[in-house]
Amino acid sequence: MYLFLAWLQNSALGHAMRETGVWTYGVVNLIHILAIASLFGSVLILDLRLLGAWRKVPLGAISSAAAPIAKTAFGVAALSGVCLLATKATEYEGNPFLLIKFPAIALALANVAILNRSAAWREHRMRELSPREKSKLAVFGGISLACWVAAISAGRLIAYW
Repeated sequence: MYLFLAWLQNSALGHAMRETGVWTYGVVNLIHILAIASLFGSVLILDLRLLGAWRKVPLGAISSAAAPIAKTAFGVAALSGVCLLATKATEYEGNPFLLIKFPAIALALANVAILNRSAAWREHRMRELSPREKSKLAVFGGISLACWVAAISAGRLIAYW
């Protein structure tokens, strides 16, 4: 892990993050926070709906609005996060919260990939789902919510190690 972190820190990106002034880090950090807020806000609404909240609102209406926001926000958060990490990457060697954050994100992304391949998800905009299908989607929503809460919490705690 240290070799990768050293490589990232010594990359052109790491140098740019450290050498282009204090505003660069601050602006990238702000972008990261706004992206995470957008990601978690959209994921929270969708996951709560999958778990059974707002049953009168069609799942398709929520997913049509929330999924594109979550996808875009994740991309922005990931890119800005790499920039922030590159600034002083080797200082994070051995940080236990880093070892929680990245697996939690990986599990959340795997959960989304499996959800997107499920028959219930593929058909949720076309027809009313059965109670069994709704229960299956609720499991995906619960896993997603747990993963993102873990990832965001660990990400915040990284700075305090």
